[in-house]
Amino acid sequence: MPKSFFHNMRHAGFISALVMAPCFAINAGLVSAETIQAQLLKAPKVPAPITRTQPATVVVNLEASEWVGQISDDNRMEFWGINGMVPAPMIRVMVGDTVEVNLKNKADSKQSHNLDFGKATDGAALVSAEPGKEAKLTFKATKQGLFIYQSSTAAPSNIQHLLSGMYGLILVEPVGGLKPVQVEYYVMQSEFYLKDGKKNDTLPFAIDRVKAADASYIVHNGHMTALVKVPLRSKVGETTRWFYGNAGVNFESSWHVIGEMLDRVWPGGDVSKAPLESIQSTLVGTGEATIGEFKGEMPGTFVSVDHSLFRTEKGALGLLKIDGPTNAELFKGL
Repeated sequence: MPKSFFHNMRHAGFISALVMAPCFAINAGLVSAETIQAQLLKAPKVPAPITRTQPATVVVNLEASEWVGQISDDNRMEFWGINGMVPAPMIRVMVGDTVEVNLKNKADSKQSHNLDFGKATDGAALVSAEPGKEAKLTFKATKQGLFIYQSSTAAPSNIQHLLSGMYGLILVEPVGGLKPVQVEYYVMQSEFYLKDGKKNDTLPFAIDRVKAADASYIVHNGHMTALVKVPLRSKVGETTRWFYGNAGVNFESSWHVIGEMLDRVWPGGDVSKAPLESIQSTLVGTGEATIGEFKGEMPGTFVSVDHSLFRTEKGALGLLKIDGPTNAELFKGL
């Protein structure tokens, strides 16, 4: 396909004209009894669990923007994200809910921005907004599971949207919600491709590094030390559930928590099936998410990693501190 075709598709509005029409046609007239404002929090925080059994209309208010921020302690980059966050906030709904997405694009944005929710429903579900404009999308959450929502502009010419932070997780729970646990966290592995520079420089996007799969940073929750400087916390005896996504675009993640076993894993985030049990590491593909959980039996600092361990040098790690008493019957150093 000629490059000029991708160039002409640079503005997301063109794609939305193709994709949004069937979405609105499929979902015209959707109504649910209760209307709920989505709780939208900065990762690693997670919205409150679902406890209801009746479908509702969940209103999700999102704003796309572009800003320069820290990717590490040494360097900055230009992020494109949602609600001033990378990753975007996690959205939590129940199967059967009607989801109403209101997407604003800040007036000072240079780019049009869109988000694709098609993995959580049966039809195309893409919403697009030009700078200074607002658009709305309504869809039915028909697929149970944990999914990545993301920018869906034409690749490869606009892969920069995805690689600048335009992605988040949406969890579609079964009726009544998942089995309760004491602690839940949201972690997203992301790749960033930037030109080289000096300390304190703002590093520009580098498409050549994307094509060469030469990531400058592979991080958890949008910064090289996000979950190191501010570790996750739990207590001995608590079960910690992780909603773990891999934004991609080049590397699968072999997710593992050093010093722990994952008691239960839902591969691909598929909560319609029974989980796997007693898993050391679980593979999370690019553009995919998984759910894993374990009960903390001993106190200590545990390291969440991509088990392709060289990636820890680029930021692919986080810490979980478990507080509480030591169980000498379970483990004792000699």
